[in-house]
Amino acid sequence: MNLPRGRNWAAAVVALVLTALLGAGESPAATATLPAQLSDRAFWDLSAGLSEPDGYFRSDNLVSNEHTFQYVIPALLEQVAPGGVYLGVAPDQNFTYIVATAPRMAFILDVRRGNLRQHLMYKALIEMSADRVEFVSRLFSKPKPRGLGPRSTVAEIFAAFAEVPTSETMYRQGVIAITDQLVRRHGFPLTPDDLEQLESIYFAFFWDGPSVRYSSGVGLGGRGRGSGFPTYEELMVQSDWNGVPRSYLASEEHFGRLKSLQERNLIVPVVGNFAGPKALRGIGDYLRQHGATVTSFYVSNVEQYLYQDGVFDAFARNVAMLPIDGSSTFIRSVWTRFGYQGRLLGPDRRATALYPIRRFVRDFEDGLLPSYYDLNSRSR
Repeated sequence: MNLPRGRNWAAAVVALVLTALLGAGESPAATATLPAQLSDRAFWDLSAGLSEPDGYFRSDNLVSNEHTFQYVIPALLEQVAPGGVYLGVAPDQNFTYIVATAPRMAFILDVRRGNLRQHLMYKALIEMSADRVEFVSRLFSKPKPRGLGPRSTVAEIFAAFAEVPTSETMYRQGVIAITDQLVRRHGFPLTPDDLEQLESIYFAFFWDGPSVRYSSGVGLGGRGRGSGFPTYEELMVQSDWNGVPRSYLASEEHFGRLKSLQERNLIVPVVGNFAGPKALRGIGDYLRQHGATVTSFYVSNVEQYLYQDGVFDAFARNVAMLPIDGSSTFIRSVWTRFGYQGRLLGPDRRATALYPIRRFVRDFEDGLLPSYYDLNSRSR
């Protein structure tokens, strides 16, 4: 390499050093020592050790209520490299982001222990299922229809299952199978209350079928709200901004990536408040110990409630302590009055947008995020 001589020489050297350092920072996964697999004991100890006491949210939040959550995936993939660590909140929309961004490990952090239970339900069902058709069959307690195979589209799968009646016998067998998978096979020390609530979650999917929504009002104390929100089926057959189906059930390849992570205990559910003193900071400590970096952080619209509760600053300080780099990106649901990039939204007028985490930290430190409106306006 030829370096310039004269008074520009020192500046060029500094620039090269900075470029090397920043370049190394953009690929932290190259030197990460994250485990290729966690033992059952290590998985449970990590989840329990990071968790805070059970919290409250106004809905059982069984599936996403975000119509546009896949739209941003093409833009997300332009910013985020595979091999990092994914953080997220809420139920299974995380799986779609996980298969898209291909992290080495993922943590799902939610204030409700019910979310942890639901993720354990998904974990058991995914591990027990050889393919997408078997997974849908187990999730909704419906016998597998004929004529479906590895090349079936997700729309074809749900169309076929629409013709199949729900089976109470399969539901009861499913409850036993999920319990056996989690308690006997994995050895997770679930409490009687955990198992009762987990069964209530599974019952909601049995009762409502693929039409299950954000809040069912069945067996979980939900209020039955959200009739305008998308169903599970609608979320699974959705596509990204360019019309490409991205859900974790869009292909066998997608489902296989998810199944591999679940079988290796690398999707870890955690109970905790984003603004709490333990969970998010503990995840950051764990990642630093393993030389790993957060590449994607799906926060939905949690920050709306953090502002309302007066704890947003605590969340921002927790984020500032996470190991991040220039590509680390927030995925968030934002409210918009006029639509998002020209596309009409659902009845809730929310869109999914991105926000570089490093910029977020800088904006917070500069006092540019005094309100949820300011946060929304800086997300794209």
